[in-house]
Amino acid sequence: MELVYAGFVVFILALLALDLGVFHRKVHVVSTREALTWSAIWISLGLAFVGFVYLGYEHHWLGMGTTPDAMATPVIAPDGSIIYNDGGSAAIKYLTGFVVEKSLAVDNIFVIAMIFGFLAVPPIYQHRVLFWGIIGALVMRGAMIAVGAALITRFGWILYVFGGFLIITGVKMLLLREQPVDFERNVFVRLVRRLIPITQRYHGKRFFVRAGTPASHAPAVSDGPSEVDRIVDVARAGALLATPLFLALLLIEVTDLIFAVDSIPAIFAITTDPFLVFTSNIFAILGLRSLYFALAGMIDTFKYLKVSLSLVLVVIGVKMLTHGWLKAWLGASFNFYVLAVVAGIIAAGVVASLIARRRERRPLPIA
Repeated sequence: MELVYAGFVVFILALLALDLGVFHRKVHVVSTREALTWSAIWISLGLAFVGFVYLGYEHHWLGMGTTPDAMATPVIAPDGSIIYNDGGSAAIKYLTGFVVEKSLAVDNIFVIAMIFGFLAVPPIYQHRVLFWGIIGALVMRGAMIAVGAALITRFGWILYVFGGFLIITGVKMLLLREQPVDFERNVFVRLVRRLIPITQRYHGKRFFVRAGTPASHAPAVSDGPSEVDRIVDVARAGALLATPLFLALLLIEVTDLIFAVDSIPAIFAITTDPFLVFTSNIFAILGLRSLYFALAGMIDTFKYLKVSLSLVLVVIGVKMLTHGWLKAWLGASFNFYVLAVVAGIIAAGVVASLIARRRERRPLPIA
């Protein structure tokens, strides 16, 4: 399986190199049309990977399908090896995980928009921040998945903890009204600004500059000490300063870490096979950058999306807690029914949001 992981990582790195080094080599404002095109490309790649998953697990390439999966009933193959997932079950689990993780990643867009608005990040540099933010997210999620898989292997009961956590989180999202984030009073933002000298203005696409570097014409992030005052406070001339672009990158990384606390247990409720968990997660967040530019201007349109996501978390949590009973009741194909329920909930939220938006725009009758 090590070769399979290595090959997948090389494939993803090649895609990212093409993205940044060829297609987005020049800094520019991403248009809605371009964003929709790239979103379609990334989603298509994620869906096309189902074919590789099916073939690999059906023929057990390099041990695929023999990794222990707490959400599967093992069978003994003719050669005496223990099989946990065949091609069909692995493909459904990957696809379910991809849909769930993609849906939860969309919720991340709301917070990213607030971060960019708070720091007044120029649109021309937003793609760069998101690109490196996703690189960091890939590494961070890979580490979290490895730790989660190790914990589940050693402590099987932790699955029930994950399930209960998902249900509580889903109910909390459903019942509690979300308050707008005040980044000025955010503990993390204040800590970073205290520990790292940050310029008041942007310096092009750079995350760091030397003291004395002329600022770009971008607006200041907030009122406060001038650029000169900041530089004078630095111990020596020419010291390295962070720009607001770096602060935006840090906030996005922390945001993804918070969202991963919900999404990682959600995928483990579907399968504990590390390869399926890892690949579905990676493909789900790869297109987040393009999806942000496609949906950033339409965030208010999907007013019921958060309700749908909260219900998805509850469904996945219940599935994790009642896995054995559901399989006995619905049969070996019960993961397909879970996929249908998740897709139906998300679709219902999108449709309800669009209908509500259309009614809001409908002119009132003249008395």
